[in-house]
Amino acid sequence: MRLKDKVAIVTGGAQGFGLGIVERFAAEGAKVMIVDVKEDAAKAVAARIGSASAMRADVSKDADWGEIVANTLRSFGRIDCVVNNAGVSHRNQPMLDVDEAEFDRVYAVNVKSIYLSARHCVPVFRKHGGGNFVQIASTAGVRPRPGLTWYNGSKGAVIVTSRSMAAELAKDKIRVNIINPVAGETPLLATFMGEDTPEKRAQFRATIPLGRLSTPLDIANAALFLASDEAEFITGACIEVDGGRCV
Repeated sequence: MRLKDKVAIVTGGAQGFGLGIVERFAAEGAKVMIVDVKEDAAKAVAARIGSASAMRADVSKDADWGEIVANTLRSFGRIDCVVNNAGVSHRNQPMLDVDEAEFDRVYAVNVKSIYLSARHCVPVFRKHGGGNFVQIASTAGVRPRPGLTWYNGSKGAVIVTSRSMAAELAKDKIRVNIINPVAGETPLLATFMGEDTPEKRAQFRATIPLGRLSTPLDIANAALFLASDEAEFITGACIEVDGGRCV
């Protein structure tokens, strides 16, 4: 039980990578606060798992982060890990076709959420003598490709911001690490590809040396390691879980 007695917040935890992380953490003994805009789905996951609670929240809102932290402390008494997994993308398209509202939404959910999670969770970590963040970024932040320019930029911001956090917060025994998944079997896949067709999937798989898309379990296994005490001397690291995509 690699996370026995640990408490984790997982944003976007009702589906996709987030759901995989929630399930893996719970299986390894963690108590999990599942945060998602899809409240019913989050509550269904929590009921199935048993060692979890669920709530609706918008991770781009300061007040919602206050509620996330308060609810987690009320439910479980402490916070050991925050997995910033919730993310959105604009559709794969020419950069100038993305309107301002969509740009703002991508940066609010993908980047501002990191700032807000730090504002609300770092004081709790400091009070408890440490903690860790696991940020789910993307290979798009290290090997950008046309069609997802503004999404790519948001994930690049997550990576640089998180590494700076790692340097600044190390003195408080707060670790910050990043996972960069390649495209996977999640609800965002069609958005990344522009359209979900056998031809598009084959095109994407052809760029991955190990020959397949990522799965929620792939990402969850990496998150489990980074959240566990086995990684106590690792901070500021970026782990590409990408089948060799970024080689």
